[in-house]
This record gives sequence, C-alpha cells and structure tokens, in this order.
Amino acid sequence: MRKIQAQGVHHITLTGADRQTSIDFWEGVLGMPFIFDQPNLDDPNEGHLYFDPGDGRLITVFTNETRTPDPRRTPTEPGCVHHIAFNLGRSSWLQAIERLEERGIKHSGARDRGFMDSIYFNDPMGLLIELATYKFEPPVGCTHADVLIRAHRLRVERGDYNIAEAHLADAVEALVLERQGSLSDTRAPANPY
Repeated sequence: MRKIQAQGVHHITLTGADRQTSIDFWEGVLGMPFIFDQPNLDDPNEGHLYFDPGDGRLITVFTNETRTPDPRRTPTEPGCVHHIAFNLGRSSWLQAIERLEERGIKHSGARDRGFMDSIYFNDPMGLLIELATYKFEPPVGCTHADVLIRAHRLRVERGDYNIAEAHLADAVEALVLERQGSLSDTRAPANPY
C-alpha cells in the first residue's frame, strides 16, 4: 500500500448565491482577482467563478441566479467546513478591522493565536472567514511549516500549552544554524560589550 502524495491545495469550491454577490465579496471585499468564468460542467443551471487568493491557487464559487445570500452560520457538524483562513501581510491585517467596519461587517476583533494573529467574520453565505497574519518570517529556503513543526517540538519539550513567540524565535534560530554555514569557530551567543 502506498500514499497518494498531495503537493498543495489545488482549489476550494464553495456554493455561493448569485454571481454579483460572489464577485462583490471575493474581489470587492477580499481583493481576489476574478480570473476565470465558465458554466458548472456538472450543472448547467450554475455558473463557476474562479478567484486568485494571492498565491496563484484558486477559490471557486458555484453561483445560481435563483439563490440569494443567507447569512446564517453554515453547519459545523463533523464533516463540514468550519472556516477558511486567508493569509494577509501584516500591514494589510492591521487595516482589516477598519476596512470591515467601513462596510458594517461584524467581526471578532483581533485574536492572538500564539504563532499568528486572526480576525474572524462571516461571508454573505454564513461561512466563517479568518484573516490571518503570521508573527514570523521563515528563514530563506524554509517554509512556515518548517518553522511551525520545530516550534511545536520546542513547545512540547518545554511543556508549554501553545506555540508562542519564544518558540518561534528559537525555531528560526535553529533552522538558520542548520541551513547556513559560518566561518566562525563557535556560533554560541556572545556579548561584545
């Protein structure tokens, strides 16, 4: 038996209301360029809109002109999508609350998640959306996942409840030590004063 090795999210498809509501939300609120439009090839009564969330991958939305927005929270039973999180740069994330409030969109306010900061709100169809920003930049050649797995191991080793900034900083330092050589005899901390 062998695995089927995933190499990233190809796309996520959501059920939307009408076409314009979808365009207004995904591009008009979240700034995702509307890049592709065709019929839903499995249901000729629906459109299939494609948006770029910023990394060249896709968020797609099935639309139907007979459906209207329903802001009630989408189901959260087992097997249902709880929320979708989108990465924002720190400067954009710091503006998110103000920009949501300009539109009258209710939100959670800023939430500290240890390794990231988050803001939550519902899309027009009741799906919980998270706007997240990492509290760290991975070293060159590493990914956020590389830092997080190292920070997790440090957290567990230290008996801490959740990943915090100290775990992230120590994980970044350890990855740099492993990946980047140095001409110094020792790379231990020093005090030149």
